[in-house]
Amino acid sequence: MEMLPSPTDTAAELGCIGPAPDPRSADAPLVLPGPAGSAEAGTLQDLLGILACPVCRSALQLRAEHLRCTGKDCRAEFPTVEGIPILIDERRSLFDPGVFLSRQPTFFKPRGRVRRALSNLVPGLDYNVTAERNFRRLRDLLVEQAARPKVLVVGGSVLGAGMGPLVDEPRLQLIETDVALGPRTQVICDAHDLPFQDETIDAVVVQAVLEHVTRPERCVAEIHRVLRDDGLVYSDAPFMQQVHGREFDFQRFTWLGHRRLFRAFRQIDGGITCGPGMALAWSARYFALSFFTHPKLRALVSGLTRLGLFWLKHFDRLLARRQSAFDAASAFYFLGRKSDDVLDDRELVASYRGGF
Repeated sequence: MEMLPSPTDTAAELGCIGPAPDPRSADAPLVLPGPAGSAEAGTLQDLLGILACPVCRSALQLRAEHLRCTGKDCRAEFPTVEGIPILIDERRSLFDPGVFLSRQPTFFKPRGRVRRALSNLVPGLDYNVTAERNFRRLRDLLVEQAARPKVLVVGGSVLGAGMGPLVDEPRLQLIETDVALGPRTQVICDAHDLPFQDETIDAVVVQAVLEHVTRPERCVAEIHRVLRDDGLVYSDAPFMQQVHGREFDFQRFTWLGHRRLFRAFRQIDGGITCGPGMALAWSARYFALSFFTHPKLRALVSGLTRLGLFWLKHFDRLLARRQSAFDAASAFYFLGRKSDDVLDDRELVASYRGGF
């Protein structure tokens, strides 16, 4: 949901509750909050042309403070919070819309200012070596193929690693979604049932998300559905990482496992985003944390291991370019284009990269 968060520190501090809602009249247009640092904002009316009911995929109508499905046999209604639509199918999602209406944290848990300040003084163990370069390439591909490309960011309540090239490009329209209220959330939705109409999106970014979903194949099928023909996808997912999402942490992917998820996409590029140095540092940190259960002791040990091990991640500048590092990398990326062809498993196996 963000840049592959470190346990007990980074993930908890990245964001939780959005700003207090502004008073507005019942008949005023619901205003979507613009992303942090951006002057851009819009109304729900601006998105209605591509939004869809997450239950039956029919079009939606804006009614006062909620959205209503136009499907004759559905007529589901969806509330909003702080102008943000909550488009979740309660029957199939882990998340209850009431949690968002009451502004409770979901994935990100709040921490005190003092602890956040102290944590920010200690060097972290995370290092996404290639994300910024990858997003520059995605940006260039997008502006070549459309005048105003729509980019759906799944897990976008906070800014992901290296996403500056997308955020700073005025020709792109970013639609940032998540199952968390955060500074960048524009639509609350579950990746298993994306509330967008078929073939309406030019690119989907799913960075550090697929490890946190129960059915990654379903999520990738939804990405494929909402993308236009020749639409692009960028995925970044972990391989060698310990649990960092508490109860919302389900999957890990080898290079081939990650590629197989996107077998209905033609690969443009792919490789290591976080290398063996980061993986080793995380493992040593979790080894030390395994001896302690008291929160204050764990926080102390966490800080000490970060101080002692942060330098390991810098080896990844070199190792991320080596084929032998694929067997020990912390995370992989995939950049691909929607295709009618499906990668055969024999072709998949033949594409193995590694040292063996």
